[in-house]
Amino acid sequence: MSTKAIQTGIIGFGLSGRVFHAPFLHTHDGFEIKKVVERNKDESKSIYPYVQVIEDYNELLNDQEIELIVVCTPNTLHFNMVQDILRAGKHVVIEKPFTPTSKEADELIKLAASVDRKIFVYQNRRWDGDFITIKKVLKSGVLGNIETYEAHFDRNKPEINPYAWRDFPEPGAGILYDLGSHLIDQALCLFGTPTSVEADIQSQRAESEVDDYFRLQLYYPEMIVILSAGMLVEETGPRFVIHGIMGSYIKFGIDPQEKALQAGEMPEGEDWGAEDPENWGMITIDYQDLNIDGSIETEPGHYMAFYENVYDVLRNEGTMLVKPEEARNVIRIIELAFESRRINQKIKVDF
Repeated sequence: MSTKAIQTGIIGFGLSGRVFHAPFLHTHDGFEIKKVVERNKDESKSIYPYVQVIEDYNELLNDQEIELIVVCTPNTLHFNMVQDILRAGKHVVIEKPFTPTSKEADELIKLAASVDRKIFVYQNRRWDGDFITIKKVLKSGVLGNIETYEAHFDRNKPEINPYAWRDFPEPGAGILYDLGSHLIDQALCLFGTPTSVEADIQSQRAESEVDDYFRLQLYYPEMIVILSAGMLVEETGPRFVIHGIMGSYIKFGIDPQEKALQAGEMPEGEDWGAEDPENWGMITIDYQDLNIDGSIETEPGHYMAFYENVYDVLRNEGTMLVKPEEARNVIRIIELAFESRRINQKIKVDF
């Protein structure tokens, strides 16, 4: 296979393109950012002087050197843009959530297979340090059989942002698509497909036209998963609470990578993704008449693993870690959650 750097284009340079994609593509030796689509600014060039700033994403489609296009646009544009990209013979990275509907996701998956191109959905929170740690804790069995898994993604943003497309009533807007897609993806990674879902979804902020609070309950044969997020949380509680028959794990704080990236840091160095020990998770275990209390060091977060996998798949025929079918299932859970809220009852999961 070729070892030449993957020539890459980025559509959009807002928070997503600037913070979550460009730094990794710039830092990884296997990629080269060739062109960035910005309609009103040239911010990308001020950070990466070597890039070409363009206004029309069709220029990416017609560039024979570009192999990979990263879509960092509002959710309403995902479906049509990804269709165009795949038909142009390019691979695509698409920001989560995949698409506003599971039907659209199914169509894109089918199209990608027919043209032998890859869709990579950016579920980067699989590489949050706390989530990496939780996977190890659960695999170890120290908590015993899990009875309850609870995850929160709370913020305090009481004002509607007039410039944020997520706050406007369009397909794929609102907090359930935005933050819920992370929490649902993590839960499905850990526990697989639930049997049913029940949802409380609300618009709590004054004049809000989209959902800005949710509480989902995913039911499994022997356990329950509770996922919650809100925009009116002044004092956040634990991010994760896990109870097993032998013990509990409680974790405060959020992975430090996003804050570092927003501050303009590049994802490199031995300390990248390391968490302050004061936020390490606390564990309590009952073991042979002993009660053990202590902390568990949080593994360093590693969002670069996503792009390491993209490179491995495209250059070495590696196994895709975030399969588009998995991202599609996240969207289907969201659809079922809205239906559960509409009819005010538990909904059977149909995949």
